[in-house]
Amino acid sequence: MRHTYLFLLLFCCITVRLHAQDETPITLHIGDQPPPLRMRTWLKGEPVQQFEKGRVYVLEFWATWCMPCKAAMPHLSVVAEKYRDKVTIIGVDIYEQKTTPFEKIKRFVDSMGKRMDYLVAAEDSNLMATTWLRAAGEQAIPHTLVINQEGKLAWIGHPHKLEPVLAQIVDNNWDVAKALAQRNTERYLDSLDVDASYELLRFKHDMTKPDAPEKTDSLLWAIDEIVKKEPRLKYALHIGYNTFDALLKTDQQKAYAYGKEVMETPASNGPFYEVIVEGIRDFSNTLNLSPEIYRLGAEAREAQIASYFYPENLDLYKEYSSMAEWYSCANNKPKAIAAMQKAIEVLKSKKGFSVSYLTAYETRLQQYKNM
Repeated sequence: MRHTYLFLLLFCCITVRLHAQDETPITLHIGDQPPPLRMRTWLKGEPVQQFEKGRVYVLEFWATWCMPCKAAMPHLSVVAEKYRDKVTIIGVDIYEQKTTPFEKIKRFVDSMGKRMDYLVAAEDSNLMATTWLRAAGEQAIPHTLVINQEGKLAWIGHPHKLEPVLAQIVDNNWDVAKALAQRNTERYLDSLDVDASYELLRFKHDMTKPDAPEKTDSLLWAIDEIVKKEPRLKYALHIGYNTFDALLKTDQQKAYAYGKEVMETPASNGPFYEVIVEGIRDFSNTLNLSPEIYRLGAEAREAQIASYFYPENLDLYKEYSSMAEWYSCANNKPKAIAAMQKAIEVLKSKKGFSVSYLTAYETRLQQYKNM
């Protein structure tokens, strides 16, 4: 199934990234003195040669091809203006393709104008990516690192989480030791979750024997043993996906109860609404799912949409349409109608939207009204 393939592709990307982190020694930690800045050139604003004591610095790593990076820039500009007297934000261009001419990078920065209203530089060779981002155990962009007034690395994370952290750092209320401990815990749990996903593969379908049944009961037993050893993994991404998947096949009441727990219990970087959404998508055409399960899926989809960092990058009208369908399967006519109306509203807001989509959506809306 297409959605299964997409989720497994995500699974592989996360797995490769985490194991790449494990293989590369982490040499830059929260609380450390940061390495020097190694820029090829400064594209916007006055160059920063070194960090001044008493001032906070935010380094945000980006690339011209990175859509989430572009989505984060206007918000970073607002943050830069808010803290201009106390904080310097530097956008550091990395990971550009070798065929990307420098002039194209410069044109992009110029075209952003006030939407990229902070200092911008391009790295020298791969030195910033290597000595900063990868040294901190990270690979993906956008990614943000903050240097506090003492000249120490105070935080590492995604730019959408920056503002509340930055407020505490500026006010000298940020606990660096606590931030380090929390980061180490999250990395530890993420690593265990990925390792567990490999262990659980032996209970999935045997590719050499495609007709052999999945060992679902053994899979759930293995998950239970893993969670006994580390309870904090119960709602982690890979454990969660395998658990919900197995319960949908064996006991939908238990699947519903577990799904509600996933939504209500924060996990490391969670809750992972996609555990529920992808599970239901995968089996909506092969299992006779109960209205209760479809209601859970619609609620998870709604929470997932509300949690998106940069929704402008997504085709939200398709997600609202899916939500409407699941509310319909849950026999909730008012919510199915409301979700379909939202899908039409979002679709119409898209420049050059598909008329055929609009016609299909309006037909479906009428069907929901006639339920």
